[in-house]
Amino acid sequence: MTQNADDCHERSLSYRDSGVDIELGQQLVEAIKPLARETSRPGVLHGIGGFGALFELPLDQYASPVLVSGTDGVGTKLKLASMLHRHDSIGIDLVAMCVNDILTAGAEPLFFMDYFATGKLDALIAEQVVRSIAEGCKLAGCALAGGETAEMPGMYQAGSYDLAGFAVGIVEKHRIINPELVQNGDAIIGLESSGPHSNGYSLIRKLIDETPVDLERPLEGLTIADRLMAPTRIYVKSILSLLERCNVTAIAHITGGGMIENIPRALPDGLCAEISRSAWRMPRLFQWIQQAGNIKTDEMLRTFNCGIGMVVCVQPDNVSAAMASLAESGEKPVALGRVVESDNCSFRITG
Repeated sequence: MTQNADDCHERSLSYRDSGVDIELGQQLVEAIKPLARETSRPGVLHGIGGFGALFELPLDQYASPVLVSGTDGVGTKLKLASMLHRHDSIGIDLVAMCVNDILTAGAEPLFFMDYFATGKLDALIAEQVVRSIAEGCKLAGCALAGGETAEMPGMYQAGSYDLAGFAVGIVEKHRIINPELVQNGDAIIGLESSGPHSNGYSLIRKLIDETPVDLERPLEGLTIADRLMAPTRIYVKSILSLLERCNVTAIAHITGGGMIENIPRALPDGLCAEISRSAWRMPRLFQWIQQAGNIKTDEMLRTFNCGIGMVVCVQPDNVSAAMASLAESGEKPVALGRVVESDNCSFRITG
C-alpha cells in the first residue's frame, strides 16, 4: 500500500512558520497609507500600494529641468535608538540625510521612498518609524511616495532593523549649484546643527560601552540621551528661501568627515575654505563627547559636525541679505570664514 506524500508530514509548513507574517505586513501598509496621504503634494498620481510610485514632473514651471537624486541611511544611530527604545524620530534622520544632500545642488525635493528591513516585524516599532519618516517628509516639503518593508528572518538579530532612503528633487539647469560658481573672497556661512545628526555614532557607542556614562544625566535642560537622539535638522525650506533671495555659490552638507572633508567637496581646485575656530562655540554635547572620550580636536572635527550642519558660500555683497534670510527662516547663521586662493590645501582652520 502506498502512502500519500502529504500524509508523511505531521503538519504543513507555512510562510509564517519560517518567520514571515504576510498579514502583519499588509496591516502595516494599511496603517502607512494615511500617513503618506498627509505628505502629498502636487505631482503625486497614486497612493502607496502599487508596484511603483508615480510622480508627474511640473514641467510647466521649468525651462530645462534636471532631476537630482540621493540615497542614504541612518548608520549606527539605529543601534542607539534600539538600545534606548526610541523609534519616534529616527525616520526624520533618514529623510534629512537624503534631502539635505540633494539640496546642495539647489534642488527642491519632490518625493521620498524608504526601505525598512527587519528579522521579525514589530508593527508598533515599524509604524513609529514610518510615522517619523512622514514627519520628515512634511518638514522637507516632499511626498512619501512609497517604500518597502522586508521581513527577513536570520538576516537580522531579534529587535533590530535597518533603514535606507531615496529622495528625488528638481532644479532648473542654469540654477544648479556647482563648484565652478565659487570665487576667491566668497563668504562662508554655517547653519547650526541639532546635534551629531546621523554621523559619528560608532564612536559615540564605543564611548558609551567603554566609559561609565549616565545617559539620563541632564545637559542644558535635556538628558544626554535626548541630545544624542535629536533628529537631524532638515534645512530644505531655509535654503530654498535663501536661493530665491541671494546668489549662493556653494552648499555643503556636513556629514561624515565633518567640515574638514565636506566643505572642500563644494570648492574647485585652487580655492581653500579658511575657517575661524573662534567663529562658533562647540555645543556642550560635543564638549562632553570630547572630554569623556579624551578625543583630540582634529579627530572631533573630522568625525562630527561639531555644531555646524550645513554650510553655504555667498558673494561678499550678499552676506547681510543671506544672514537675514536664514535668520527669518529660523536658522542661527554663523559667519565662519571665507574662500581664499591656495594651491596646496582645500581647508584650513585659523585662530
